[in-house]
Amino acid sequence: MTDGLNRRDFLQRSAIAGAGVALIGSTEMLLTTPAASAAPGRPPAAAGYGALVTDPAGRLALPKGFRYRVVTQAGVTRLESGEFTPRNHDGTGTFRGQSGHTVLVNNHEIREPIGTNLPVPHVDGLTYDPGAAGGCTIIEVDREGKRINERVGVAGTSTNCAGGVTPWGTWLTCEETEQLAVAPFQKDHGYVFEVDPLDRNANRAPQPIKALGRYAHEAVAVDPQGGDIYLTEDASTPTGLLYRWAPPKGYKAGKGALRKLGPTDGVLGAMKATDQSGNHVLDLSLATAPGTVYKIEWVPVPDRDARILPTRTQFAETAITRSKKLEGAWWDGDGAYIVSSFSRVTDNPGVAKVHDGQIWFYDPKRSTLTLKLLFGKNPDPTVDGAFDGPDNITVSPYGGVILAEDGDGIQHLVGATDSGATFPVARNDFQDATKNVEFTGPVYSPDRSILFANIQEPGYMFAITGPWRRQK
Repeated sequence: MTDGLNRRDFLQRSAIAGAGVALIGSTEMLLTTPAASAAPGRPPAAAGYGALVTDPAGRLALPKGFRYRVVTQAGVTRLESGEFTPRNHDGTGTFRGQSGHTVLVNNHEIREPIGTNLPVPHVDGLTYDPGAAGGCTIIEVDREGKRINERVGVAGTSTNCAGGVTPWGTWLTCEETEQLAVAPFQKDHGYVFEVDPLDRNANRAPQPIKALGRYAHEAVAVDPQGGDIYLTEDASTPTGLLYRWAPPKGYKAGKGALRKLGPTDGVLGAMKATDQSGNHVLDLSLATAPGTVYKIEWVPVPDRDARILPTRTQFAETAITRSKKLEGAWWDGDGAYIVSSFSRVTDNPGVAKVHDGQIWFYDPKRSTLTLKLLFGKNPDPTVDGAFDGPDNITVSPYGGVILAEDGDGIQHLVGATDSGATFPVARNDFQDATKNVEFTGPVYSPDRSILFANIQEPGYMFAITGPWRRQK
């Protein structure tokens, strides 16, 4: 893991739990305050950066010594072409620009067709479907996070939710929809598109990467060694699947390679998990003990373009493993973090167990999936201090991970350290219609000085700076 975080030890130190979180070694224990381990005879060190300070401006509560800057705001800031910044900020990637600047690609999760308020503007040469209003913008900021410019990366896509960065410096934006070409939409949706943050010409004539399938895509994580791509599906009736795309023989990953793929190139497979006794696991929610390890195999998807049936319904239930609200994904070191946001018994009667979030780690060398972090049921989401509904995830250069809450009630950016403590990084302090709206897209700048994060609706991007330090 980045800067020394040991993936196999992540959150495995016993007797440590965060607010509403059960960690490895504490399968039944739910503490009410974060904690961290300490050397014998010393008081425990506090995890995180201290208590959050209420924001007098009514936006973000941050720890003392931290501050934020509004980078973009839907309907207020403007693109270089003059239109307003689109609404519904979601998944975000950062890239190294010139002169120490940071370039970001920001998804806009707009499901409605064109004609809706604050769409991603349709730019000639960058628009996939004239009937769709979603897409991505590309923002350049200086060393302090001050916005220099903003422009369209891709337009005419739909419900651009999360995605993921590639090892070759591009952004894969995911459509969380199964919308077909039914008026006013002129093309099918539910695909992954590649956006180059630096090369404007590379984004012209956008085309979906059909080899990665058509379904309610959420996030992706790319293996820089073998080129495999792991993809989450946020869907219901039935719930979604975790997929792996394995490249065809002779494939060389890099800029432009995905565009050259045919619609059936490589193998798109859905996850099937078995427990240590060899029993098939119907649903990931059945794992209630952090440290649970499942053996994974990948079952080929019969019709990845889902012309007749959604991909998740093309299997017998004994052939695959489902999960409620598969959300964030992030590659780190030699594996991928995968987030399951929450589960209720009613999601899969007789199967699903109640939880308010699971963080998994997939090790491709061992073909194993390990439960790293479990959020217990939040008893009162309106009370500050407990966390639920993790969604987007990023690995922190200061140890552990940062999670964006999309739960009930009060919303936070949550840190989880490599020693097993959880702590709040920020809280949504808005008092208008934006109150309790989810955080999205947390990601650090390449120089590690700025944490970027969004409030999804109507759409804010923040640059958070302060005395970042290694968390243990």
